[in-house]
Amino acid sequence: MNRLEGRIALITGAARGLGARIAERFVEEGADVIVNDLSLSAAEKTARRLGGRAVAADVSDPASVAAMFESVRTMTDRIDILVNNAGISGIEGDNDAQERIRLRAEAMARGEEPPEELDGGIAEVTDEKWRRMLAVHMDGTFYCCRGTVPLMPDAGAIINLGSIMGTFGRGGGLAYCAAKAGILGFTRALAHELAPRNIRVNAIAPGWIHTDMTDPLAPLHPMLEMQTPMGRMGEPDDIAWCAVYLASQEAGFVTGQTLSPNGGWYMSQ
Repeated sequence: MNRLEGRIALITGAARGLGARIAERFVEEGADVIVNDLSLSAAEKTARRLGGRAVAADVSDPASVAAMFESVRTMTDRIDILVNNAGISGIEGDNDAQERIRLRAEAMARGEEPPEELDGGIAEVTDEKWRRMLAVHMDGTFYCCRGTVPLMPDAGAIINLGSIMGTFGRGGGLAYCAAKAGILGFTRALAHELAPRNIRVNAIAPGWIHTDMTDPLAPLHPMLEMQTPMGRMGEPDDIAWCAVYLASQEAGFVTGQTLSPNGGWYMSQ
């Protein structure tokens, strides 16, 4: 308890999902949280529940992020912890894409090769989808770090959310894998840059976690659990407690690292 006592944390994409769970655990450990989301009303709802504050921004838009930091400056003169959690799967609101993924997952779960029309290779990645994925993940991480660093005192902590798909890679998810891999490289470079100020920069690369993003893959969950040495998929707390550790002084000598809570899935591939 109280590992983050008196610390002010900004968490992006924190109205729900992993971001909200990270915010909950931060508050339990004594942090004052600022909840960001694309929707101000959604951010406010979570912030009220946690006794925190709320700001809205589209992290892929530099003007929106700049306006968010203007709001943050009216709330506080510092940010001790930044968690870049905001992200997308690329199929939000696309019912056709979700159905193709479901059918493909069902075929794979049966040990069958998915029909060619369900393959979803590079030829189906449009310019718009590619740029949107990189904009939210890569640009958003950059913009929020750029806005935070002038407000961050020495001994601060930045945590960027990558993915096991950024370390392992997977066909059919090229844009997502590329964006997450980029975040890991960015993390290492920024860790070098900020080390003289004792600002630590680390990444978390979650494995298969029960979230809204993995719901369309439900037919594959039993297979993923069988592939995982620990015999289960992860839960949001498996990531949240990792974030608490990286934000705390328990990780005071840890920077430029990628922690990957994945239940051993990576070892089985």
